[in-house]
Amino acid sequence: MNFICKRLVITVITLFLVSLITFAAFNVISGDPASLMLGTDATDEQVAALRSKMGLDRSLPEQYVSWLIKFLTGSLGNSIRFRGASISGMVLERLPVTFFLAGLSFIFIILISLPLALFGMGKDNYVTHFLMNTYTTLTISAPNFFLAVIFIWIFGVTLRLFTPGVYIPYNENFGGFICCLIFPSLAIAIPNAAMVVKFLRGSLSQELDKAYVRTAYSKGGRRRRVLYRHALRNALIPALTLLGMIIGDIFSGSIVIEQVFTIPGIGRLLIASIGSRDYPLVQTLVVYIACIVVLANTLVDIAIQIIDPRIRINNGE
Repeated sequence: MNFICKRLVITVITLFLVSLITFAAFNVISGDPASLMLGTDATDEQVAALRSKMGLDRSLPEQYVSWLIKFLTGSLGNSIRFRGASISGMVLERLPVTFFLAGLSFIFIILISLPLALFGMGKDNYVTHFLMNTYTTLTISAPNFFLAVIFIWIFGVTLRLFTPGVYIPYNENFGGFICCLIFPSLAIAIPNAAMVVKFLRGSLSQELDKAYVRTAYSKGGRRRRVLYRHALRNALIPALTLLGMIIGDIFSGSIVIEQVFTIPGIGRLLIASIGSRDYPLVQTLVVYIACIVVLANTLVDIAIQIIDPRIRINNGE
């Protein structure tokens, strides 16, 4: 319990620092949001009135406290590019799309990596290890946007399994929406799954050399039975840490993948807002993504503590 409390405190401090650094960075580079919203034809009086209305005439600490309160309460103001549309409404509309894309990618990572790692370790021969090493080397080195283009070319244009550029909203047809996310999520999942395969195989190799595994062999246990019933559980603990780190890569990969597959998620909105210098929207999206990644890693750390009692003992609990 002490570890969980400490981890939550660290998470809160980390999120506070992320919000502070993001706010400071965008106030340095953003210029004047009031001038951007009104355009070049606005008079000085109009700009000054809008600056006062937006609270930009106050000191930076006051602006940060005001922005943080609005962020926590969901009152994030209006977008510059999207004609004064509510930032909160835009984020809430697109956030489920990115969540489903990230969640499906995470599921594919597990479904691909776990069977491949077990298959590679279950058969102790040179050909199997060579094929697994070749697979991991090729897929780790393949950027997800390159895989996305390959998927569009092969499965979209050639085989016509889906129509490139077509998107079905989740609130209209949920089944069609999930089908639209299959190939984008695979483009994100395959390189990350290769990392998990390589890491899990190394962890399994270390476990198979330990004394408890040799004891299981001495009792007549076969390799697959020993692998599944004894070595796998201990090997999964460090792999969970890697999965927590991969969550950040999933969200960063979704930014590019959403653009390639024209999926209206947070990533595509972020690119559009950067291109139009809509800094209030960019600032909000950056903090949202950082919060999701930090919270996901916190949950993974807590889950590892719950799963493995040895870690709780080492932490003095």
